[in-house]
Parts: sequence; structure tokens; C-alpha cells
Amino acid sequence: MTTLENPKDLADLIRRLRTVRADSTARWGRMSAHQMICHCADALRMATGELTVSEATGPLQRTLIKWSALYLPLRWPPGFPTRPEIDQHRGRGTQPTAFASDVDDVAARLAFVATHHVTCKAHPIFGPLSQRAWRRWAYLHTDHHLRQFGA
Repeated sequence: MTTLENPKDLADLIRRLRTVRADSTARWGRMSAHQMICHCADALRMATGELTVSEATGPLQRTLIKWSALYLPLRWPPGFPTRPEIDQHRGRGTQPTAFASDVDDVAARLAFVATHHVTCKAHPIFGPLSQRAWRRWAYLHTDHHLRQFGA
């Protein structure tokens, strides 16, 4: 199972992250490559408790969907809605600045989540997550968006 807990998985994810270019074309969705990079940084800010994100959860999301999303060997499908606070199209997510430094920021945040205690107690959709689950989620979320741009 791929996760940020595995140094090889983390290194591969960061390698793929660094293959994305500002002009990379999305295979799905409305975000530009640079907006996706900022969205991933915001999602990691959420995981570390730096950014508060509104809840959108219920019993189904906290159980069956959570387990399926985190532990079944299936790729996440395109089109899953995000929370407004990290939605690049609602203008509430971190706005892109310098592409290379924004990529470096995501790489550093991935490394931090891989090696430090995640302080956010609950995911806005999946509810409470263990440290191991947060690291699995961070891997899967980033992987999903890298695949969005062919990386």
C-alpha cells in the first residue's frame, strides 16, 4: 500500500511532482497546473492544522467511503468536489505566485507530513484519521492530482 510513511513512495511522489510544468495540460478538471500545485499545498496545510476547512461529512462518508477511498486498490475518480476553502475556482485557495517555489513548498509539506505528527484531528469528509491514515490520504490526494496532469 503506497503511503508517505514509505520513504520510497515519498521520493517517487516528489519526483513526479517535479515533472509537472506550469503549462502542463489537465486530463480532467478546471484547474491549471499551477492552481493544482497550490490546491495540494492547501490540502496539506489542512492536514497539519494550519488551515481550517469546513466539514462535509456524515455516517456514510466517515465509514464506507472513507474505508473505500483509503484502503481499496482503486484510483480516485475525477470530479470529486473539494471544500470551498481550498477550491481554486472559488478564489479562496492560495493563489499561485512563483511556480518553482510553489512546487518546492508542496514537496516540503509532503516531507513534513511524512515525518511529523499531523495535528488536524478530523478530515472534513472522512472524519477522524489516524497518523497512518493521514499519510495514506496525503499520498492518495497528491497522486490523484499528479495523475490529473499526467505526472
